[in-house]
Amino acid sequence: MEPIQGRQVATLEIMKEVIKKSPFTAFLGTEILACSGGSAELVVQIRPELTQHHGYAHGAIVGCVADNACAWAAASVVGDVVTAEYKLHLLAPAVGDKLVGRGRVIKASARLVVTTADVFAVKDGEEKHVATMMATIMPVGGGGSDKPRT
Repeated sequence: MEPIQGRQVATLEIMKEVIKKSPFTAFLGTEILACSGGSAELVVQIRPELTQHHGYAHGAIVGCVADNACAWAAASVVGDVVTAEYKLHLLAPAVGDKLVGRGRVIKASARLVVTTADVFAVKDGEEKHVATMMATIMPVGGGGSDKPRT
């Protein structure tokens, strides 16, 4: 996917710095693995404080992983973004050692970016699809804006 002309798009290196400056994302221990060309991949280790009463990763954490995957995929095309809306489908309990979120851009314009993400719980090296999201992401700033704040 081609970047929107005149915008500083997110790269893997930029997003690593953004994570450090985002208190909640840093608290989760989020690690970004890929961010370019309209796609992003990230990992969050499932710690006890991120689970609910059944021991599954809390739905809010699963949603955060999906939201970040969508936003960061969008940022790789349009630069600085915020989420305008999303629909999250929780498909199965998120049981495992970590969550992996993979986002991609479906369509990008200078005003809105339509994205999707899938979240997988990884247990003993096996991935289980636990959630899917569709999100509308909104570019903020203008051409030549600062690094993404997602």
